[in-house]
Amino acid sequence: MSAFLGLVPQYPSPTLEPPPPYGGTSSQLRPLRHRRPATSLPSTYTPYPPDAPCPPNRTMVQGFEWYCPPDFQHWRRLTKIIPTLAQLGITQIWIPPACKASWKTGNGYDIYDLYDLGEFEQKGSRKTKWGGKEELQQLVAVGAQYGVSVLFDAVLNHKAAADFKEPVLARRVNPKDRWGVLDRKPTEIEAWTGYDFPGRQGMYSPLRWSARHFTGIDYDDLRKANAIWKFEGKEWAEDVDEENGNYDYLMFADIDHQHPEVKRDLFHWTWWLKSQLPQLGGLRLDAIKHYSYSFVREFLANIDRHVAPGPPGSPGTWFIVGEYWREDSEFLARYIEFMHHRLSLFDVQLVSNFSRISLASEHLQASPTGGGGGAPGITYGSRDTDLRTLFDDTLCIWKPHNAVSFVVNHDTQKGQSLETPIAPFFMPLAYSLILLRANAGVPCVFWSDLYGSFGVTSNDTPASEDAASPRDTPLPDPQHWKPPMCGGQVLPKLMLARRLWAYGTQYDYLDHPHCVGFTRTGHYSQAGGAGVACVMANWWEHASKRMYVGVEHAGEVWTDVLKFCPGEVVIDESGWGVFPVAARSVAVWVSRDAEGREGVDAFELDTDVYGFNQRQQQDQAYESQRGPAVEEEPEDWMVAARGAAAEYLAMTGSD
Repeated sequence: MSAFLGLVPQYPSPTLEPPPPYGGTSSQLRPLRHRRPATSLPSTYTPYPPDAPCPPNRTMVQGFEWYCPPDFQHWRRLTKIIPTLAQLGITQIWIPPACKASWKTGNGYDIYDLYDLGEFEQKGSRKTKWGGKEELQQLVAVGAQYGVSVLFDAVLNHKAAADFKEPVLARRVNPKDRWGVLDRKPTEIEAWTGYDFPGRQGMYSPLRWSARHFTGIDYDDLRKANAIWKFEGKEWAEDVDEENGNYDYLMFADIDHQHPEVKRDLFHWTWWLKSQLPQLGGLRLDAIKHYSYSFVREFLANIDRHVAPGPPGSPGTWFIVGEYWREDSEFLARYIEFMHHRLSLFDVQLVSNFSRISLASEHLQASPTGGGGGAPGITYGSRDTDLRTLFDDTLCIWKPHNAVSFVVNHDTQKGQSLETPIAPFFMPLAYSLILLRANAGVPCVFWSDLYGSFGVTSNDTPASEDAASPRDTPLPDPQHWKPPMCGGQVLPKLMLARRLWAYGTQYDYLDHPHCVGFTRTGHYSQAGGAGVACVMANWWEHASKRMYVGVEHAGEVWTDVLKFCPGEVVIDESGWGVFPVAARSVAVWVSRDAEGREGVDAFELDTDVYGFNQRQQQDQAYESQRGPAVEEEPEDWMVAARGAAAEYLAMTGSD
């Protein structure tokens, strides 16, 4: 929490008195804080010396969305597209939780058994929603073969769907202030805290979990009542986020990370996971704001000593990114420092900025004077629509080498608890910023923005994984499928531009509230030194910006890779060009003779990962073989059979 990291005074001791008269929202956690504006960024930034080789850019993809179909086929799906992802420049793929969930359709955040990767008959099936253990192992191996390391989504905060309930003494706490205990005396409740894992029968780990391994729960089965119950003799960890007073408890049965048996089992699990998936590339730690910071630091140190030893970033070490949802980048920077810079965090503030500015831009007037039929209310120059503030107070400013930038993920997509809408016109702008800039951390591309989304649907789940073979599994209804952004062809070109040309010195032109740009001069060790110029606008007028791309590019003719903006730009003898952009759009300018340009222009991503086109072709082939459906006259034997049946029914009086 802020006190633990030295940002605010220590929170008062736990008390039985009524809760203080304020809520627990994150906006009230630390009102006095240091913010860094985007203007604190240097206008010129050189990530690697121009006379020494620079490594290829890293790019992450989130390999799922919340609404992926529960067809047990996802590991196969990902394995099949690994070569394409590698071609697009993907170096890391974050996969969904691969451990057995509370039921066969669960995404895995409702975790049941860490040691079941789709191997044991538990919770309705052997496989997880995503597939079986053997398919997961194949995915990791194929990824390593193509240079795409797999990041395992580790859910270590809680457990769900216990095998049996236990009597436990507990007290209710105030959900808005978890330090506030509502019951002066403990009450006996029935808690679902017993885990025998009958399908696994002690294989891999002998630990049977019980109430002593948890700090609290949110349901009393005796009274059929929901509340947050803290178990007698247990305390919330103090070094957690202070939202809601203390945010140790999140959901289900809350794990006690200080219990020696728990700590030993979780440390052992990382070693076991490496033994099962030897080429695994790292972890994504879910919900780390809800458990002890000290435990997380110990956990990371154990990985570095016993699981994947070596200096951070060296071959064989694990890349680790944590999900800490908080719009306070100074706080997150301190958290990273407390972890000795051993993990990265997602840039929450950047996504919030994208949402705020893009949605406000939807109501920007059509001209500086307010005329032209535009929506009233927001005038040119308003801070709400100022593109110069896009990077204000972002983690990319505070800790660029420990930031993972993104535009959308499974938690922020439509219908989810952290839904953070971004205006559709702004999506290419946002992705251009995280993919092409030099100091935007490791960018993470979202599954649905590449391959589309089903959204909230009521698709049936196969009765078993045996009924879910690729040949006969009923696919989700294509009518519910929403295509990826811009038809699926803009984002891949931005990813290819990052892989090939987004290198070298960066020059920023963040000098206008509604039209900004930046350039990368290129690096001799990547794609022959070709560079890139990016300019974007959120107003209703065409614009242009004069920008420097380097004297080494003098005389080159540049065109827009995205084809949003027609025409050509000739770089003058001093290395400058005037780069136009269409209204409410982005243009990514690259030399028409740049190495790899022909392949980028011709590239088209196959977004049909669910086999809709193949299924349609099979249906059409079947119909063509059948011929036209016509009403045929019944044969003589059919007429006779029908007559005999009618006589029998008349004789017996049957209906």
